[in-house]
This record gives sequence, structure tokens and C-alpha cells, in this order.
Amino acid sequence: RRFLASKEQFHAYLRAGGEPGGQAGNEGEEEEGEEKKEEVDSCQSEPPAKRVRSEGLGQDGESREDAGAAEKEPGERKRARGQNKSRPCMKPNHYEQSRLCPSVTQGCAEKCYFGPRCRFLHDVGEYMAAKPADLGCSCVLFETFGKCIYGVTCRFAQAHLGDGYQNIVNTDLAKQWEGKSLVRNNLSKDLQHQLRKRKFIFKKADEYLRGLAKPHGNGGKGGKATGQSTEEQEVSNCTTPQEALGDSPECPVLPEQGDDPKPEALPSPGPTSGEEASSIKTVGPVTDEDIIKLRSCEKRKLEIQGKLYLAPLTTCGNLPFRRICKRFGADVTCGEMAVCTNLLQGQSSEWALLKRHHTEDIFGVQLEGAFPDTMTKCAELLNQTIEVDFVDINVGCPIDLVYKKGGGCALMTRSNKFEQIVRGMNSVLDVPLTVKIRTGVQEKINVAHKIIPKIREWGASMVTLHGRSREQRYTRGADWDYIAECAKIASPMPLFGNGDILSYEDANRAMEMGVSGIMIARQVPVGALIKPWLFTEIKEQRHWDVSSSERFDILKDFTNYGLEHWGSDTQGVEKTRKFLLEWLSFLCRYIPVGLLEYLPQKINERPPYYMGRDYLETLMASQNVDDWIKISELLLGPVPTSFTFLPKHKANSYR
Repeated sequence: RRFLASKEQFHAYLRAGGEPGGQAGNEGEEEEGEEKKEEVDSCQSEPPAKRVRSEGLGQDGESREDAGAAEKEPGERKRARGQNKSRPCMKPNHYEQSRLCPSVTQGCAEKCYFGPRCRFLHDVGEYMAAKPADLGCSCVLFETFGKCIYGVTCRFAQAHLGDGYQNIVNTDLAKQWEGKSLVRNNLSKDLQHQLRKRKFIFKKADEYLRGLAKPHGNGGKGGKATGQSTEEQEVSNCTTPQEALGDSPECPVLPEQGDDPKPEALPSPGPTSGEEASSIKTVGPVTDEDIIKLRSCEKRKLEIQGKLYLAPLTTCGNLPFRRICKRFGADVTCGEMAVCTNLLQGQSSEWALLKRHHTEDIFGVQLEGAFPDTMTKCAELLNQTIEVDFVDINVGCPIDLVYKKGGGCALMTRSNKFEQIVRGMNSVLDVPLTVKIRTGVQEKINVAHKIIPKIREWGASMVTLHGRSREQRYTRGADWDYIAECAKIASPMPLFGNGDILSYEDANRAMEMGVSGIMIARQVPVGALIKPWLFTEIKEQRHWDVSSSERFDILKDFTNYGLEHWGSDTQGVEKTRKFLLEWLSFLCRYIPVGLLEYLPQKINERPPYYMGRDYLETLMASQNVDDWIKISELLLGPVPTSFTFLPKHKANSYR
């Protein structure tokens, strides 16, 4: 109880900054914050004051929430929900006006492709005169790899610039990384050109889709009988459906490329991608698989039963965050949801979601789509061009943008298209195919138990079930009794459960339900985003009281990973800041174990205002956007002029 505080005490303590006289120094910041509030029309006011009930609290977090809601006064505003769809553009524009030409950064200014027509600067002195001040004296790229590929554009350039703005290279350290690729699954320019010009050949997908278009003797709808090729029908009795997918050693993969830790930042020196090899015409068959298709029982199975699975997390499940979770014990990782039509068009932003760090030993990608032609072609494209261990179909996305187009949860009501998609992707993939679904579309009408046996019959290797319907989104508790029922129905196909995992006790109860494993994903609040060390707690069966300094070190590691991945120039720094702030919008909901009256923290409980054990712990507990920005400035320096930020979800913050 000694940590509890009122709203006024909480904010007064943060304004004071933990130092005498700090409050007066922050008056200007408050005025500036008011100006920002006027500029952004979609900013929110502070939610109703949080209530604390010391007696009569039940063990169920949901019942507490309902009881608290019943006590609300009639005049109180409802808590905001949904997304901030009209967020202001956060891309900094000040560096666009005086950017240095990439050819100068790479040391080949005389080879600038645009020549005299180039709109970027070629004079290093002129660029340095207008460049903002460095953010620090230590460059993570230079210290880790012996070379910073961003040269003078690096915001930490003083660590590796010599006389005449020459980029210093630590030769011994650079040789250790020479020829190694930290990030795989990059989109090459040649493949992007093929996709944009529609010159990529989808041999297997076209064959399957032609089968769907043929008339059927049984008069049924397309895809049921012809969804399997003749070879598949001949060998369909050799194995059980859950063995239908796997990984083949002959599967073409993307060769590791680049001598630098950020290969995507530089143009590829030569043909290095698997798609180029796949488009080369050959006189005869290259492998036995070109003549005789692998039987289902000959493909490698997806063996991840009992492992901890970090689910694909839109926006926040980026590569640096996955590296954090991998360090804390996540066994299986998956990229963010990628839209198949965008991948087929060669959009760089969508292909960036498929990138895989070399430390991710079991890695998959998740695809979203509504039609068998695009999903099957996308599966064949990825099968030939990137290196993954499994491909997941998103049939659980509840957002309107996806649902109204027939994707996500809508596929649960379009069984014919759903079957065609699963069978088609199964026929072109050499790696296991998994499916993520919800209990149903409507809140009180569960249909997953009817769909799961069909998914097993269609050839999926595994199903993940989120214990909520589309109408529930991420509210209320997950229905683990229903998940247990579906796990029995799915057998012998593995079924992973998903929902409300925030402690090792929650994980133990979930495993007792008979599921093959648990997926730790994005409930509200979000388990993995609130506590990335949750994987360690589950494996070591303990509660971990992580101090504010330890959490700050985790944020520092995320920042370093972000600078490695997105770059240490101005653009990379601000992109790292953006994703850091998105993560902080969830991380602020964590309550330190040492402050809890009882253990564990319930995932649906909304914490009251409390004072941390030090100033930093209190600052990290704030749900005010300006306080998150203050944390980002401790790691990435001051924000650009007129910087504004709103989190993706309205319920995450207030101004």
C-alpha cells in the first residue's frame, strides 16, 4: 500500500523529475505539450481515474474489471477503444532536404547513377555543415562489426570518422564478419523487378489453379476433388494428414549475402538470390524432385510440441523485438502478418516483414489472404526465394480492413475458399503449413471444433487456437475449456493454445489442458510485449522481479538491435524511436513483482496509480505519451522539432 498514489501525486512526482526544483524547469515542457495537443486533433484526454479496492477482490481479473465498471459514475467518459486510424505522419522531413548521396556514403561518388541530375548532395563538407549534432560518442555498428556502413551520415559518426571525414574501419573486427549474413530473406532488385513486371513463373501454383477450374464429375464446387494432384491422390494413404507437410533438403533457399551487417542498405554486388537460380532454364531435371514429387511421409515434420512460441505481433513483432524474446528463451518465432497481394507486387515494406535474424533457429512467416490464387502463388514464391521452417495462414485477424475483404476470421465462414487455400498452399510448399484460428466469428457461437478436423484433413501440420471470437477481439478472458475440447478433437494433429498467458502459473494451467504447446501473443494487455522475460519465467518456474535499471538495459539492447537493423543514420534512428515508442505503449502496463500485493499479475487487470521504488520505475509506469518520449530521448537523444507520436491503439495512452 505504501506504493499507491493518487493521480495528482503521480504526475507531480514525474514533473519534478526526482530532483529539487525540477518541477519549475518542466513548466516549459508542459506548455510545449499543450501546443502539441492542439496540433494533433486525434489526441486523447486522460481516461477516468483508476480505482483501488483493498477488500473483497476476487481471484478473477475479469470480475474485478466488471465490478469496477459497475461503479463508474454516470458522467464519466467511456474508455477509448480501437485504432488511431488518422495518426499524424511521423516521418522526419528535415533530413530529406540535405541528404548525402548514397554513392558518396559507399565511397563511389564517381559512379552515381543519376550523374548531374542527382538531387542529393555530393559535397561532404556542405552536408556536415547542415547535419544535426551527433547523438552520442559510441556507434553500435562500429563497435560490433568494426565498420559503420553509414559513414558520415551516422548520427554517432564521431566514433569512426578520421581526418577529412574518412570512415575508419577496424580491419581485424571487420574480417570476423566478412562473408557472414546476419539477416536473411532480403528482397533483391532482380526479384522485385520480376514481380513488378509479372515475369515470375508460378509453375506449381498454375497447375493447381488449372485443376480448380476444370469441371468436376461429382458436380461439387471446385477444389475439393481437384485440389490434389494425381500424384498426391496416389500416395494419400501412405501417411496421416498431419504429416502432409515438411521441409525438404532440396528446397531452394536464399543464399546468405552481403559483407556488411546491414546488407539491405547497399545494392547487391551480384546475383545472390535463389529466385534467380530458379528462373534459369535447364536442359533436364536438376533433382529427383523435378521428376517424382515427394510423398507426404517423406517431408520433414514440424516438431515444436512443448516449445514456447512467440506469435506474430503486428507492428511490435519486428526483428529487434524478436531478438529480445529469443534471448529470453523463446523457442519458435514468427514474422509479422504479411499480405500476400503486397508480396506478389514486390513491395519492399511488406517483404521487410519476412526478414530473419541468424539467431532465429525455428522461424516462420504468416500470410494473410482471401483467395486461393493469390495465396497459392505467394506460397510458391516464398518457397523458392526465402528460408523459413514453416508458413502460417492467418485466419484469426479480427480487424475490419481484413475481414471485409474475406480474409482473416472471414475464412472461417468461407469453408470452400478456406479449403482451396490450404490444399493449394500445401501442394506448393516444401515446409510445414500451419493455421491460426479463433473460436469463431460471433461471441457465443463457437465453430472451431467443426473446422479443426477439416483443417487436419486438408493437410495442415498444426493449428493454433486463440480462445476468443472475432467479436471479443482481445477483451474478456480466453476460453481455455473450449481450447482443451478442441485439442482432443484435433489429435493427433498438434494444437497450440493462445490467450491470457502472463505468468508461469498461467502457462502451467494451459499445458494441463492437453494442448501441444502455448503461443504467447498479443492479448490486451499483451503477455510478451509487457514481459519479454516471460519465457524465462516459464522455463525457470519463478517470478522475476525485474528492476527499472534491468528493464532500461533491455530497452537499450532493443535500441542497439534497431540501429543495427534499420540503420544509424537519421532515418534509422527515427524508425527505431517509432517502434520503441510503440513497444513502450504496452511495456508501461507491467507492474514490478516487488510492488504486488498478491501474485501473479492478472492480464485483464488495470493497475492503479503507483509510485515506483525509484524515479525511473515510476516513469516507466506512466501511460502518458510525453513520458514515453522522455524515455526514448534517454536512449536516442532529443526528438526532432515538432515531433508527435500517437500509439496504434487508442486504449494504450492519453495525452
